[in-house]
Amino acid sequence: MFIQIEATPNPASLKFLPGRIVLEGEAVEFRTQEEAAAGSPLAAKLFAVPGVCAVFFGYDFIAVSKADSAAWEHLKPAILGLIMDYMLSNAPLMSAAAARAGGAAAAGKEFYAVEDEPLVATIKDLLEERVRPAVAQDGGDISFCGFENGIVYLHMRGACAGCPSSTATLKQGIENLLRHFVPEVKGVEAMPQ
Repeated sequence: MFIQIEATPNPASLKFLPGRIVLEGEAVEFRTQEEAAAGSPLAAKLFAVPGVCAVFFGYDFIAVSKADSAAWEHLKPAILGLIMDYMLSNAPLMSAAAARAGGAAAAGKEFYAVEDEPLVATIKDLLEERVRPAVAQDGGDISFCGFENGIVYLHMRGACAGCPSSTATLKQGIENLLRHFVPEVKGVEAMPQ
């Protein structure tokens, strides 16, 4: 198995591409050892590597973020070995409990007024069709959280969380796109982690 490694705009994150589907459905992020232990055997193994501070599973990639004090030249071999062994084992990526709770955990967090539902549907379509594929190229994901007083609230995950260029992505890229297609949008804000 050959696993390709790509740099991301976030110097603290790398994108690992095993050449096959990693996770079908909604992307999943683990920000703590405890979340990883409860959610995914592979994420738990990756968190056991000293210096790993976040793991993100996308459709066909795994983004791993490191602590500032850790060096990629020390982390990459261990991470590559763990991902390769795990993928070759064909073991399930998510724990049974996490797989059952996956959809329920993502549902119910959105907020917007009922009268804004048509606008929200357009915003979500734009995010899904135009923004998420581009963000996934950089090892991350973005999800809709809410719409209130003309402001779209988004949650950035994976390599996008904590990325130095995430503010520019939000303001110059996503905000401009949404304002062009949905004039009611006045701004875009990131939800805190």
